[in-house]
Amino acid sequence: MGRYVVRRLLQMIPVFIGATLLIFLMVNVMGDPIAGLCGDRQCDPATAAQLKREFGLDKPVWQQYLTYMGNVFTGDFGTAFNGQKVTELMATAFPVTIRLTLVAIVIEVVVGIALGVITGLRRGRPIDTSVLLLTLVVISVPTFVTGLLLQLLLGVEWGWIKPSVSTDATFSELIVPGLVLASVSLAYVTRLTRTSIAENKRSDYVRTAVAKGLPRRRVIVRHLLRNSLIPVVTFIGTDIGALMGGAIVTERIFNIHGVGFQLYQGIVRQNTQTVVGFVTILVLVFLVANLLVDLLYAVLDPRIRYA
Repeated sequence: MGRYVVRRLLQMIPVFIGATLLIFLMVNVMGDPIAGLCGDRQCDPATAAQLKREFGLDKPVWQQYLTYMGNVFTGDFGTAFNGQKVTELMATAFPVTIRLTLVAIVIEVVVGIALGVITGLRRGRPIDTSVLLLTLVVISVPTFVTGLLLQLLLGVEWGWIKPSVSTDATFSELIVPGLVLASVSLAYVTRLTRTSIAENKRSDYVRTAVAKGLPRRRVIVRHLLRNSLIPVVTFIGTDIGALMGGAIVTERIFNIHGVGFQLYQGIVRQNTQTVVGFVTILVLVFLVANLLVDLLYAVLDPRIRYA
């Protein structure tokens, strides 16, 4: 196991460098960030040259990238065009998005797996058909439509929640935004769990456990569910980074000042330091989540061993 972890950590290095290089190049060809600093009027050549020297934009792209990566390893993600450190923006944005993602993951896991187990054990029955239709509707409806509808009904019409989240962004305020953020993923988790449960229910080891006279609950939890969760864990692991990076729409709807909000502001204002810095952290989140998923395989299925 130890050798496998070390090998995976070494494999993460070129992936991290390649992903950050790709993002850095994409952001730098997105447009002229200096033009956005002068508003609607065009910057005069002297001012533009001074700003480029100040932010290091007068150097070749490859040199900018090497300088950026050298600073990243010392904990310096650069300075936004408004003079604020990117690390300060991260310190205020990431805790909010992490809380939002935790709420979404809990809803996704608890509700999705529970519905998947119920429908998988009752495949072909009315409850199975109803849940399948419901998940299909959830997948088909865009997230911004779901978010706006819940905001209008629960926040404006019925007054059950505040239409926008406060700056504190407590867990209680993030329940509805977390549900909106997790809605599509929840539907996929339900369908994955249902399919896996229905397939493994006919396996020899399940029939053997039933023939031994084991209680139904133990057969489902210890034998059937444990092996059926492998594809679900894979999806959830990769979905963690996707939820954090894909929260732009949800955070805009509910006025949540998290990672999505900062990325949106950085893209609109062509603030390359902010965009690249936040995406760099999200790449690390993806890599760590995938590593943890691979390690969880051995916990769920004892037959899996790592050399």
